[in-house]
Amino acid sequence: MATPELSAWQRFVETFFRPDLLAEYSDDIALGMVVTCEVAVLVLVCGTALGLLLAYLRALRFRALNFLIVVFVDVMRALPPLVLILLFYFGLPSVGISLSSFVVLWLVLTLVLAAFAEEIFWAGMLSVRDGQWQAARSTGLGFNQTLVWVILPQAVRMTVPPLTNRAIAITKNTALGTVIGVGEILNQATTAQSFTGSATPLMMGAIAYVVLFVPVVMLGRWVETRFAWKRA
Repeated sequence: MATPELSAWQRFVETFFRPDLLAEYSDDIALGMVVTCEVAVLVLVCGTALGLLLAYLRALRFRALNFLIVVFVDVMRALPPLVLILLFYFGLPSVGISLSSFVVLWLVLTLVLAAFAEEIFWAGMLSVRDGQWQAARSTGLGFNQTLVWVILPQAVRMTVPPLTNRAIAITKNTALGTVIGVGEILNQATTAQSFTGSATPLMMGAIAYVVLFVPVVMLGRWVETRFAWKRA
């Protein structure tokens, strides 16, 4: 007896939402979401902190140090993160440095975010009016005190919107971890797809990214509105 032809909707469901595969691989995708969240949070915290530190050091105006910071920032911004990930993961062992795939992904994305964050913080510091420096120094505050207690708070407030946008863009690159075996969402989804030959695990991965990053994007939009760009 001939098998009845499936309707277009049934074919769509069979391709992207097979119930048996949804049940079988839901735990794997959930584990990938946990790994993705761990990497993203670590990158956000460490990358932002390092970027702020580099901007502070650059403000000290040591010529040699500034040169090194500028070179680092330009290189990190110029090279694609995927190239850096492959270079760190496959290149460092040849000089005796072996890092796990998780650490490589965290380190590369942290350095990339730090490079962009440094430029954003630096631009914010430069945008603060000279009168702010002069007024603070006239009260007896030293250079470092003025920088830390007067200039940086104003600069950081102005840099929140662009920094938020850049941070979101960088953290979405956690998907690049799949090329070195980090068990994040895309890695779990593509592994399941290779075993099943179905697009259902990939759809599960896409939905997982939506669940994770749509709230982040909405939060970023709120932050950009809340901290509207105002010159200090």
